[in-house]
Amino acid sequence: MAARVFLAATLVSSALGTAIGKHAAGVNSTTCNGVKYVYDELAGYGFVPSNARDKFGDTLGGIGSSLHIDQRAWKKHCNGSYTGILWGLPDRGWNTEGSLNYNPRVHKFKISFTPQPHATVSNPSAPNLHFEYIDTIKFSGPDGTPCTGIDGDASGHLSYPGFPHLPIATYEGDGFGGKGPGGKRIPIDPEGLYINEDGSFWVSDEYGPYVYLFNSKGKMITAIRPPESIVPKRNGTDSFSADSPPRYGNGTTSDDDVTPAHPDSGRENNHGFEGLTVSPDGKSLYVLLQAATVQEGGLEKQTQRHTRFLKYDIRNKRAPVYTGEWVVPLPLFNDPTSKPSKNPKAAAQSEVYALENGQFFVLSRDSSAGNGQEVTQSVYRQIDVVDISGATNIKAAGSYDCVDSTCTVADADTGSLKSGVTAATYCSFIDFNVNAQLNRFNVHNGGNTDSGLLNEKWESIGVVPVNPKKPNGDFFVFSLSDNDFITQDGYMNGGGLPYADESGFSLDNQALVFKISIS
Repeated sequence: MAARVFLAATLVSSALGTAIGKHAAGVNSTTCNGVKYVYDELAGYGFVPSNARDKFGDTLGGIGSSLHIDQRAWKKHCNGSYTGILWGLPDRGWNTEGSLNYNPRVHKFKISFTPQPHATVSNPSAPNLHFEYIDTIKFSGPDGTPCTGIDGDASGHLSYPGFPHLPIATYEGDGFGGKGPGGKRIPIDPEGLYINEDGSFWVSDEYGPYVYLFNSKGKMITAIRPPESIVPKRNGTDSFSADSPPRYGNGTTSDDDVTPAHPDSGRENNHGFEGLTVSPDGKSLYVLLQAATVQEGGLEKQTQRHTRFLKYDIRNKRAPVYTGEWVVPLPLFNDPTSKPSKNPKAAAQSEVYALENGQFFVLSRDSSAGNGQEVTQSVYRQIDVVDISGATNIKAAGSYDCVDSTCTVADADTGSLKSGVTAATYCSFIDFNVNAQLNRFNVHNGGNTDSGLLNEKWESIGVVPVNPKKPNGDFFVFSLSDNDFITQDGYMNGGGLPYADESGFSLDNQALVFKISIS
């Protein structure tokens, strides 16, 4: 298979001029601690087909788990179009039928974007964001052994000089259901991404949840173990399993060796560090748990609201220092498919992005609604604004980072924030689900299941200036969906394992571009 695959149409060549249309009042606006944000319009839509493959022969799926846009490569051209470099992070591989020995990786694309400000519902634009596949980098451990998407073991760890104890995953055969010697690898379910100027990259994951630094070739060179309040524990010891048995065992009880199914404390299964970002000056790294820890209400959607937001000093990338921690109150929404006693629910977050003004974008959403789901209409899918300037730094306050119940920031049964802790300010902003905007690009929220129906999972944020040479407060905000590798023409194991997802669906990797202003 050719190393380079073109995934989209040729860049539209007709000049649009330099003007980017802007609605007088915008779609909506918010002011968060004195900073005004305006959502002007949906500016673009594009996708990577569900059956696209990378240079290793594997399905190019799940690329919206996180993204990074290279600010140095973002260019505006004389015809009003833009080009740039976008890195897309898939998670642990195709896993709707069980986890596999997929080697986690990151993909590099050239993107071409031509705004269509005059698109309307009656005269919608064709896709105007296009992806050209460039390369893929696989992740390996400190000794060069490939990492894996197989679920972590219920107990045990791997040890390397200069590293904290790392999660371990044991697999049989080749880890895909075929013959092989089996082995042990570092399990990573990647969810957060940041590319450094030297080509190295930070990745946060859900299994640990840990944060890893890889060099430009994909070899692990640093690992951050979070505070004990976040490390998952079962029966008094570290237990990194997410209760996701491998596919080759057909999901039988003998292959699911974790008891109890949920951790006793720490991050809940599949609720690790979904969000990772680095400050614009490159000195600080932040990670945000998807929802509350188990001991702080994380087992139920009604009580999982108060999640933890951590800061590390990364001026020395090889020796990060934990310097701050705050509580972020996730937004609440009413799920129309649930009875009143099960509402409201907290919308778990899927990404965080550090802004130049010291505030943060956070992408929070509902679940089980969208393309490939029984319910097609999402009721909460937003990029919101978070300000931690008035929140309690629980790292500085002390006594909040152990597994004992006295260290919790919220009540386990009710999810209510404990006295003495002030949460961050959370301000509603960009609503993905506004059909008056989506329909301008032939996509929609709710209604019929077709190629234009928005996918369920949107998990990434990238921000670039409308005017790269003279930034003036106008920005494009990119977000990509995670399609869970769902396709009827899929491949894993270097192309050696063809598959058709049992759902019967083929979900493209969708992308949206919003135009906003900040003042």
